[in-house]
Amino acid sequence: MDERQVGSLTFYLDLSQPLYEQILQQMRNAIVKGEMALGEKIPSVRDMARALKVNPNTVIRAYQELERDGLTETRRGQGTFITTSQERVERIRNELAQHAIEEFLEKMQSLGYSWEEIERCLQDKKKEDAADDPNRRSL
Repeated sequence: MDERQVGSLTFYLDLSQPLYEQILQQMRNAIVKGEMALGEKIPSVRDMARALKVNPNTVIRAYQELERDGLTETRRGQGTFITTSQERVERIRNELAQHAIEEFLEKMQSLGYSWEEIERCLQDKKKEDAADDPNRRSL
């Protein structure tokens, strides 16, 4: 895993995985978590590629997906910016959450867990986390 800093963002790149997907996922996550502000200008393709030490086409592909998601918008002659639509960001955040839940449930069910066992595992984990850090914000 290779750590690279671009502005206020830290990217963790695994060179054995498709780079554009990693850039895309990490930027999506940063946007939906509020680490990148609505309306904030993002680095140019050239600057991002240079900082991440990747081919500009890799960054272009990630940026195109972000724009298709509606998370970014390109302003001719000005650059690419995070959307100003909180509703759009929330929609993507909810989609990402649903995808994570589906993956988790598929994995647990492939291990032979029933719904009741999955619920019990989640409750046990919640209790364990609360005991480890009583100040932790509950999920």
